[in-house]
Amino acid sequence: MCLPLSAWSEASKASILGLITDIDDTLTDGGQLAVQARDALVALKDANIPVLAVTGRPVGWGLRWLSDNPARGEKAWPLMGIVAENGAVALRQESGGQISRIYRDDADTRKVHYRQLQDALQMVEAAMPQARRADDSAGRETDIAIDHSEHHRLDPEEIQKVAALLQSQGLRVSVSSIHINAWLGHHDKWIGACWALQAWLGRSLPLELSHWVYVGDSSNDEAMFRHLPFSVGVANISPFLSRMQHRPRYITQFERGLGFAEVAKALLDARQV
Repeated sequence: MCLPLSAWSEASKASILGLITDIDDTLTDGGQLAVQARDALVALKDANIPVLAVTGRPVGWGLRWLSDNPARGEKAWPLMGIVAENGAVALRQESGGQISRIYRDDADTRKVHYRQLQDALQMVEAAMPQARRADDSAGRETDIAIDHSEHHRLDPEEIQKVAALLQSQGLRVSVSSIHINAWLGHHDKWIGACWALQAWLGRSLPLELSHWVYVGDSSNDEAMFRHLPFSVGVANISPFLSRMQHRPRYITQFERGLGFAEVAKALLDARQV
């Protein structure tokens, strides 16, 4: 059973060094970064609390989120970095403004995996015409995604069938609030977060479990909920809880970006005590 966020002790909150978060339906609302979430990210950055985002979204979207685009009126998200495609690629903005990226697998391995993934995607589309690849597929380098709730709808039985077809091809599968993601390799959100924090901050997440908090919204966050003793689900996670083996320890009162802002405020308030 998840406890209300208010049950989190002040001492534990005050000991938090950094925050790791999902993006879709955790920071965003309707696909856009919620105003309250952006304000919370700025406040956390000002308080020297690093925020790492881990997501199933593609490299292409991560590059956009970490870049200013004056023509579109978009500013880079105030994150220390993004781990994209469920742990396969890590991106961050360097001091000169350019975006650096590092990969879990070498170029030759990625090339082989890409072909296998495209074959699996075409197999699913042929077997289930109602299953459509995600609209962000063009920006993906190391995984594939089937849309089940973002722009196209699949019922729970169809989601399970897609997942089974992908697994039959030897792929790892994760179901988020919007997509069915599949990839080759041993990475996931947890492994990606550990790898990025070690590479960028020289910090070992497994050795600092009680000093980091994770915020998420769906079953594809279970790897993080399983490892981190301080984990939070934003309120819109409720429909997924009955199907999850590893649940967040706490749950917010509010949904999506408002829920993330609720977590940020709790951390910042604890530092003032």
